[in-house]
Amino acid sequence: MTRCFLVVLLIAVVAADATAHAVLERAEPRPASKVRTTPVEVKLWFTEILEPTFSTVRVVDAQDRRVDRDDVRVDAGNPVLLRVSLPPLTAGTYRVIWRVVSVDTHVSQGQFTFSYAP
Repeated sequence: MTRCFLVVLLIAVVAADATAHAVLERAEPRPASKVRTTPVEVKLWFTEILEPTFSTVRVVDAQDRRVDRDDVRVDAGNPVLLRVSLPPLTAGTYRVIWRVVSVDTHVSQGQFTFSYAP
């Protein structure tokens, strides 16, 4: 009985810790998508409120050159939304690299690609 209780307690602790991080909920452009019009910005929605000072996103081309406008911001009206503007893109595959800190100080990071083919 004690052993079973400890297993349940361990699962509960791990599950509680896992939900404390900001997880990427959705993005525009969508991960692994192919878009036919050049997006004007990349938008990332997370499951936790973000700390604006420590949350970043970069968009790079196939040669790892930064292509975004370097104006990363947490949306003032929606603190779970991270945005960065894009100039007109050339056809190709782009990688979105993000690192965010939620207001409870947990760090999350990840990346995905999208392709632009007019």
